[in-house]
Amino acid sequence: CRASNSTGVSVKKYNRDGFFIDKNGKLRSFNHKKLSRKRCGSLRGKGWKYGSGFVDGIFPVLSPTAQQILRFVQREVDSNTIWDAFDSLPPTHATWDDLINVSVQLRLNKKWDPIVLMSCVSILLIEAYGQKSLHKKAEFTYLELLDSRCIPTEDTYALLLKAYCMSGLLEKAEAVFREMRKYGLPPSAVVYNSYIDGLLKGGNPQKAVEIFQRMKRDCCQPSTETYTLMINLYGKASKSFMALKLFNEMRSHKCKPNICTYTALVNAFAREGLCEEAEEIFEQLQGAGIEPDVYAYNALMEAYRLISRMHMGCEPDRASYNIMVDAYGRAGLHEGKCSYSLVELSVKHYPA
Repeated sequence: CRASNSTGVSVKKYNRDGFFIDKNGKLRSFNHKKLSRKRCGSLRGKGWKYGSGFVDGIFPVLSPTAQQILRFVQREVDSNTIWDAFDSLPPTHATWDDLINVSVQLRLNKKWDPIVLMSCVSILLIEAYGQKSLHKKAEFTYLELLDSRCIPTEDTYALLLKAYCMSGLLEKAEAVFREMRKYGLPPSAVVYNSYIDGLLKGGNPQKAVEIFQRMKRDCCQPSTETYTLMINLYGKASKSFMALKLFNEMRSHKCKPNICTYTALVNAFAREGLCEEAEEIFEQLQGAGIEPDVYAYNALMEAYRLISRMHMGCEPDRASYNIMVDAYGRAGLHEGKCSYSLVELSVKHYPA
């Protein structure tokens, strides 16, 4: 094919068809005129440079320089040495193309399954060590994860926070919190929940209240789990009025309570012998379409037992006992010790 330039001299035009290796490793050819511009295709004059081949599912053929860079990066273990070598390269478009192609090739050659498995195992180990208050082992596992160049997620930070809190290491827990912010990872409800849960299990309810208030100041919306944890906190502190206040707050914020939330509130009233309030919350649980479980029934029965023991003149009536006997029967616990005691108690108060 020939064409004339501006001086009228005939110039031979060469076919610019190129070659590439597809995802199956086969050598294929392409025509630059048919290469989609919408997919960022470009030839740039050489067969190993054709734009976003990685996005298009085409594996790039590395230039000789890129092949040398790839071998060097795969062989070298010191990251500082690699960066120093990169700094010595000429700052040209060709160099950037080679570095990008090498990065793509490294990503393609990466064995991701073992890395994902290692990350999952590390997170499980941190959680297990935290449950046993083995904070040093949890910390060592976290540092190993960093040495493996794995980027911590919010779940990793949440479990490490919880491990420190359960061991009473509040300063280290705050350090983890600051580290998250330093790396641009704002604490989410998952992280705050782990923080509060760890503080409660570590015997620091006052600090848990402070973290809950900080959570709201940071405009992080508390979740159902958050409210359940705090309702439990106030229930154990015999502050059922605060537990009810939080319960109403969560509903006003369109945060739907679950069976654990209702059970925690029933427990809060039961601990103070507020039988009528406990029954009211239990009825709300059923009205919400939630099937009560054995823990919910136990919480309600605790209210009845406490009132009977305190002799406050507010004994449960026959209907109350019938509800509980029927509940345990439907739950398949008619032969259980709790159900037997309840029937015995009802016979004592209301003989046939």
